[in-house]
Amino acid sequence: MHGFFETDILSDMQKPFYVKVLLVVTLLLGINAFAQEKDHSSSEEKGSLKTEIKEFIGHHLLDSHDFTLFTIDEEKNEHVGFPLPVIIWDDGLKVFSSSKFHHGESVAEVDGNYYALYHGKIVKTDAEGTINYDEDHHATNVKPLDFSITKNVVFIFLVSALMLFLFGRMAKSYKTSALPKGIGRLLEPIVLYIRDDIAIPNIGKKHYKKYMSYLLTVFFFIWIINLLGLTPLGVNVTNNIAVTFALAILTYLITTFTANKNYWKHIFWMPDVPVFMKIVLAPIELLGTFIKPFSLMIRLYANITAGHVVLMSILGMMFIFKNWIGSPLSFGLAFALSLLELLVAALQAYIFTMLSALYFGSAVEEHHDH
Repeated sequence: MHGFFETDILSDMQKPFYVKVLLVVTLLLGINAFAQEKDHSSSEEKGSLKTEIKEFIGHHLLDSHDFTLFTIDEEKNEHVGFPLPVIIWDDGLKVFSSSKFHHGESVAEVDGNYYALYHGKIVKTDAEGTINYDEDHHATNVKPLDFSITKNVVFIFLVSALMLFLFGRMAKSYKTSALPKGIGRLLEPIVLYIRDDIAIPNIGKKHYKKYMSYLLTVFFFIWIINLLGLTPLGVNVTNNIAVTFALAILTYLITTFTANKNYWKHIFWMPDVPVFMKIVLAPIELLGTFIKPFSLMIRLYANITAGHVVLMSILGMMFIFKNWIGSPLSFGLAFALSLLELLVAALQAYIFTMLSALYFGSAVEEHHDH
């Protein structure tokens, strides 16, 4: 009898728990059924949203002939920003404002010729803005030579002016004191690190001074421009293959024109190997001189571009999930990746500077150093 009452009391205590479990299961099944019904109707919406995100990422990575801070109304083509000068050569020099393109929505008429923006490139067209395509759907319109001051060029000038200002003030402060003042106190340890841990170990104390100006310039330029790329300004300089090519070709030219005879001897007639191997190795070593700057160019371009694409893709997932789990997770992951990109910004500048120093060191290495 006593056992019967205990079982009955235990059963009564467990009823609320079983009811709660039943309610939770029923609710989850209901949500799942509702989601399945809604999934079909929203699949087309998600598809269009993914397409919009891809287009936005592609647009974000492109250079621009105007500087747009943000968009007020996409349909009405209302933007906050300012135009930039367009400089092209098409049967003569033509200079006009990018405002004539109205953010790529209209055709610009200049001296009786018509020009339009096609995927960020200026092409020659007619009054209607016709774009002609070949069988592979590639535009066949004539592209004039473009020397325009684009958004990337503006920031290259700004960063260059900033560096001149900062290091100019730092140099002046040394005339009156052994210690720099202001921002120079932050820059001096970095300068000393590049000198003591990059230039001297890789180039040597005898030759490192003539390369220091370039190493410092390229390090701070890449670092600052990468940091600006993480701001909402939409700066994407080092994910432009032309910019990384220019930086790499500078390293190549400096290496080539400052190299000593020992450097060229190791390329065309490597010592201490059989004659047959010298003939075989010569073209390989010569090819290596071109591969080195190519690797510099691709490494910087690919790492910065990949970082931007991944970060923008994760942010885009917030608008795809549209729920209280997916969106916060996407935002948290994007925030963590942004912090990692701060490290990548400095790391890529360090790697480019370090490899450049290595190439300079190999170019001036003396024979007795072996």
